[in-house]
Formats: sequence, C-alpha cells, structure tokens
Amino acid sequence: MQKNNLGYPRIGARRELKKACEQYWSGGIDRNELLSVAEGLRRQNWKVQQEAGIDLVPCNDFSFYDQVLDMSLTLGAIPKRYTPVLTQNKDNTELDLYFAMARGYQKGGLDITAMEMTKWFDTNYHYIVPEFYKDQEFKWFSSKITEEFTEAKKVLDKTPKPVLVGPVSYLLLGKEKEEGFHRIDLLKNLLPVYLEVLNKLKDLGAEWVQLDEPFLSLDLTENEKKAYKEAYTTIAKACKDLNIMVATYFEALGDNTDLAASLPVKALHIDLVRAPQQLDTVLKAIPESLSLSLGVVDGRNIWKNDYRKSLEFIGKATTALGNERVFIAPSSSLLHTPYDLEAETELAPEIKNWLAFARQKLGEISDLYDILNGNKALLEENTKALESRRMSSLIHKQEVKDRVAAISGKDTSRLSGFETRQKLQQTRFGLPLYPTTTIGSFPQTTDIRKLRAALKKGTLSHTEYEAKIEAATIEAIDIQERIGLDVLVHGEFERNDMVEYFGELLEGFVFTKNGWVQSYGSRCVKPPIIFGDASRPEDMTVRWSRFAQEHTDKIVKGMLTGPVTILQWSFVRDDQPRSETTFQIALAIRDEVVALEKAGISMIQIDEPAIREGLPLRKRDWPVYLDWAIKAFRISASGVKDETQIHTHMCYSEFNDIIEHIAAMDADVITIETSRSQMELLEAFSDFKYPNEIGPGVYDIHSPRVPTVEEMVALLEKASALLPAQNIWVNPDCGLKTRKWEETEAALTNMVKAAAKIRESVDQPVS
Repeated sequence: MQKNNLGYPRIGARRELKKACEQYWSGGIDRNELLSVAEGLRRQNWKVQQEAGIDLVPCNDFSFYDQVLDMSLTLGAIPKRYTPVLTQNKDNTELDLYFAMARGYQKGGLDITAMEMTKWFDTNYHYIVPEFYKDQEFKWFSSKITEEFTEAKKVLDKTPKPVLVGPVSYLLLGKEKEEGFHRIDLLKNLLPVYLEVLNKLKDLGAEWVQLDEPFLSLDLTENEKKAYKEAYTTIAKACKDLNIMVATYFEALGDNTDLAASLPVKALHIDLVRAPQQLDTVLKAIPESLSLSLGVVDGRNIWKNDYRKSLEFIGKATTALGNERVFIAPSSSLLHTPYDLEAETELAPEIKNWLAFARQKLGEISDLYDILNGNKALLEENTKALESRRMSSLIHKQEVKDRVAAISGKDTSRLSGFETRQKLQQTRFGLPLYPTTTIGSFPQTTDIRKLRAALKKGTLSHTEYEAKIEAATIEAIDIQERIGLDVLVHGEFERNDMVEYFGELLEGFVFTKNGWVQSYGSRCVKPPIIFGDASRPEDMTVRWSRFAQEHTDKIVKGMLTGPVTILQWSFVRDDQPRSETTFQIALAIRDEVVALEKAGISMIQIDEPAIREGLPLRKRDWPVYLDWAIKAFRISASGVKDETQIHTHMCYSEFNDIIEHIAAMDADVITIETSRSQMELLEAFSDFKYPNEIGPGVYDIHSPRVPTVEEMVALLEKASALLPAQNIWVNPDCGLKTRKWEETEAALTNMVKAAAKIRESVDQPVS
C-alpha cells in the first residue's frame, strides 16, 4: 500500500514566494534571485514530504502563478499579442512572458492586456483561462516540467511523480476566442505535445505521472466523454511502461464512473471527502488492471481526519482489491490548506488540537498506514481529539440557534419592489447617469501594513493606530473628491482582508497568524476558522464608515462582506450543514446593515463574490444550494428602508446559468467583473432583461497597467448597447487593495473621464 500526495502548498511557510515575486515585479531583485527562492521552496517541500513517509511525492506542483498558466506556456498556447514581449525586448525571458500573460504588460511602448482569470471550480483559487482559436497549433515551448522532475530526482531518494493538468480538462478549462468550433475539437492538435512531454519524462526515469482530470467529476457531453476515451487510448499506446494516474476531485464521478474506470491507465484517484458515497460504485466498476487512490484526508479544510471513518474506506477497498492496488492520499492537492499548524503559537490549545494543516495532513496519511500496520495508539489519540471537539462548550450557543429557527418570510424581503425603491433612491441621491464609484478598498501600502503589525506587537497604542487610520481615510476621501468620483468609499485601511477582518470580530470564529493560502498569483489570504455558532457581539464597521461620511458632502458607501462569501472563504465547521452556518452569519451581517443605516449611511455594499463559486459542481445539486444562498443574502440585506440603497459585488464568475437567482438577490446595484472578458458577461444580464442597476467593471485591477480613457469608453459603449443607460454604473472590476496609489489614481482619473465622455453621448452633463 503506497502513500500518495497530489500536490503541496507552494507559497512557503512565510509566504516567501509571494514576497519574492512582488520584489521581482518591482525591480527589487533580479531573475536569478527569484529563481533561487523558488528552488529553495521546492526542495524544502520535497524533503518535508519525504520525511513524512510519502511514497509518491509530486513535482511540477510548484508554480510562480498558476498551474494552468504553466500548462499553457508548456504547450505553446500563447496568444499572439504577447509575441512582442520577447521580440521587442531582448532582455525579457520566458518568465517575463509568463508574468505578462498573467498580469498584463505596460512597458517599453507596449500596452498588452492580461489573460482572463476565473475560479478553479468551487474554490477561492483562481487560474488564468487558456485562449483557444480554430485550428490552433500547439508546440512544446517551456521545459519547466522536465526541469523540475530532474531537480526533484536529485533531492529525493524515491522517484518523484510529475503532476500535469490532463489534456481534456486543460481544454475544458479554456475559452474559445472565435466562433465556429468547440475547444474540445483541438484535442487532436494537443495530444502530440502531451505525448512528447510524457515520453521525455519516461526517458528521464519517471515511473508515475499524475494527470489531473477534475472534469471527470462534472456533467459531460457525449463529445467530451468521447474525447476522454480518445486521449487516454492514445496516451496508453504511445507511452508504454509509464504508469499514468488520473486524478479526480471535488465531486463524485457519478455517471462518469464507468468512463473513468475504463480508461487504459494504471491508477484512478477519487475524492472520498467530498463524495464518500462513490466508493461502492467505483469498486464495482474498476477492472483488475486498475489501482485506486483513496482521497480520505481532506485537502480543502483544516479539521483533523476521522481515522475510524478513513479506515473503513481503506478496509473496504483493500478487501475488494488487495493492499497493493490501494493508495492512501488526500482528497485533492494540499494547495488549498495552510502550510504548518506548528507555526500557530497563539491558537487556544483546545481548538488547535482539532486542526491539521498541510504538513499535519501528510502525517495523517502516514498515521493511517501505521494504524493498519498495528499502531493502535494513534487511533486512540485521534478518537480523543475528535471527542474533545464534539463535547466542547465553545461551540454551541442556544440563542443563536433559536434566532435562526425563527427566520420567517418578512426577514427575507425588502419593504417594496425595486421599481419603487429605484425612484425613491434616485430622488434621494440625485446622481448623474453613469455614476462613478469604486468597489471598496484602496491601496494597502507598506506603511498601512506596518501600522497593523506595530499594533499587534504592542509598539503602537490603539489610540495612535486609530489616529493614523483616520488620517489615511481622510486622505483617501480627498483623493476621491479630487478625482471626481460620484460615490466614495472609506478605503478599508483598518481591514487586513475582506473576510479575515470580519472573522476577527464575529464570535464562533478564530483566526491564525500564519494560516495563509494562495488565492491567485502572489495574492494570499488567511481564512478564518469557523469552529462554533456565529454571532455579532458589537458594531464592526460603523465607526469607520461614519467617520468617512463626516468628512465629505458626497455619499460614502458602507462596505460589508456577505454571508456566503464569509462562509466560502473561511475554513468551515463540518459538524452542521453549511446552510445553517450561513444563516447565522447572515443574521450577524443584517445587524450590521441596520446599524450602518441608523448611523446615517445611505448606501451599503454587501460583497458576495463567492455566490457563484459555492455552486455545486453537478447541476442536479444547484437548486438546494441556490435556495439557501440567495435566502442568506436577502436576510442580510432586508432590514433597511426603501431609500437605503443596497449594493453587492461579484467577480470572476460566469452568471449565464444562474442569472435568475442573481436577480432574486434583489440588490439595488450589482457590480461585476467584465473588463478581461470585454463585457462578455453582460450578455447574460441583457438576455435576461436584468431589472436592477449594474456596474460592469471597466478596468482590470489585477493588472498593474493603467487603462486608457478610450478603452474604457469602448467598454461602456458595449455595456450601453446591452443595458439601459439609467441602470449603468461605472467602476473598476474589484477592490484596489493590491494596487499602488500612483496607478490607482491614474486609472480612476481615466475612468471618470470615460464616464464624462459616455454621458456626453447621451447629453447628460458631468456631475
């Protein structure tokens, strides 16, 4: 029985990769220094896994930005607009091309937009979307995969296992950029490059290769199923003597079980954390030639494994298949979990005893193996920890449970419909057509971050800290007024993160010091841990929203994170339904919304970028989720008067299939990401005749480039062709926390000019 790992966090225990990348982008270190940091992190990760007793240690799971972008570079799927990055600047390298694809490029007379970015299935991790064209050719461009395999061989005393995005999932993760074909049609052009890479790995000594095919757990068309058979039959014929493991995760194989079991590969990995019910079906389907990797350790949450439950799965599998055909593994890559629990020296011991981060999860895999080989003490210790959590008095609050039980219809509806509210709000605010605003946050400079660090260390008093945050807030208000924005925000300088900030203020949550996980590129988040019943003991945002409003005659939006997003971007308790936890959070946010209104805040934004992300991967499961997710938002938003305008924000999501549910949220204004997709997402809102107001993002905040007035006007013209002018707002794609002030002011100045120009086209004066 082998111990198998699918992937490991690449950012480092102290976010070393994030810091190195950002220094490289800013010119603080050179390419060799960046590569040195990356090599050190890879070697450390390999050694940690080897020391934990993992037999199949992954390589090529490291990435400077994203594993899908890595695959695009490997396969030469590089959009033509990036060619000048190398041809016009001989000092640029493959790495600079790579970062240009991810972040855009504005240098040396070149101005190139970034590739589109979207969510990795139902996680808060983002990937760069491959761009595909009819009859597209592929070629082996980057040798990263083989280089890292060779590097890992020198470090490990066992042969490493390269991990690649599988060919069919790679195509399905992308997007057609012209009409007349489906991206799956490109398989025949793509496979020869995969075969070239796989055979080179075999020549270098690879024994196992993991091909990630998460789409096998989703709804597939007949053509997509046919593509799987074609792809893996071709690979089997061309790559003999190479053991291929197909990895699926995040859902059950379901109606694709027979398809997956019939693929001519050596091993199949399944997720028994998210879909434990599939084991019996899979065991009946797999042939004698196929081994089974059991994903029994949770790759996406931080609770200790229930060894008894995992041992039941392993026992059932070994009875059917024998020990040699069974692998013990995490459910998915450990990319989605923090690095090491031992770094958390300030967590309450009782709660810490319930947790396992990535490094501890490697230990859980080894523990399960050791228990099977007679170490019963490990099982007893695990049982005690689980019982401690189940019986803890920290978890349950009857008054919170009673309040959720008492939720009724009046708690989920505004007093009047949107048409009535819109008229009242237009009279109250007197805004021009195409009003301009931002999504909420402004640049979190080094000075701001140092303030929070000093406060935590005790070298800065709370009074001194608040005075400096007040000064930053006033400065942000002055900048917004000077730029000419119509609706302002306070800037969120007091917030470390849009979810972590609330996690620190709500009861039932605990936060970590070093529990970072990657969201995209160098962007890392530190998700709160929801361990018990959630409630709001006091105001969370009122003080800063009210302070900002007192320093301007313009409207200042109050800024909150919505209940579903707080749920999705936290590590959530697994001892009650997720819907129950969400309703508890929704009631806490509702209390804050009401408090903001009482404090004189007339516009309140409740961000829900994770509504789409939380959608189950199988369509049959959508209705139940959407029912409670939309209900939770309405609970949070429905406690205010008609004249109070409720905004919400969503980003990097496809809305076509759920547009009626987005409308059912009944937010007065929704802001969405549309710049990277060139307003493509707006077509769903237009076709549906979405009744409420919309702010389509007119520039990409995840890129450092400053958009021109003309390109934003062009985007607004596209929006105006799809939506009524009186319903359109003008704003960036997302919050500006990660940007620098210089580029932020330049981009917003251009945005306000673009709004002025589009108003001229409809004879609307500038505000």
